[in-house]
Amino acid sequence: MEADGYSLDDKRTFIDGKGDIPDIIEQFRARRERDPTDRKAKCFFVPTAEIRENNYDLSISRYKEIEYEEVEYEAPEVIIEKIQALESQIQQNLNELKGMLKESKQVSR
Repeated sequence: MEADGYSLDDKRTFIDGKGDIPDIIEQFRARRERDPTDRKAKCFFVPTAEIRENNYDLSISRYKEIEYEEVEYEAPEVIIEKIQALESQIQQNLNELKGMLKESKQVSR
């Protein structure tokens, strides 16, 4: 469970749609329809023997399999070109603003 649906401050006010409890209830009711041993799912069953082997450690990290997705980034050269294009645009805009300021000072005199 990640969130119980209440704020973390001392008032513990209800935050509509922000709790896991309805999902937990739904998962429990549908437990026979799903693969209970899929360790990549949000909820799964762990055999008692395995829990015993782990000295009754109930840390989720002991049992849950985490899938890491490889992130592919653009080539550094492409990223640098994009940054330079943005910098060029920023400089153009700054020069335009400076020109507007000069014009407004001349008009106000």
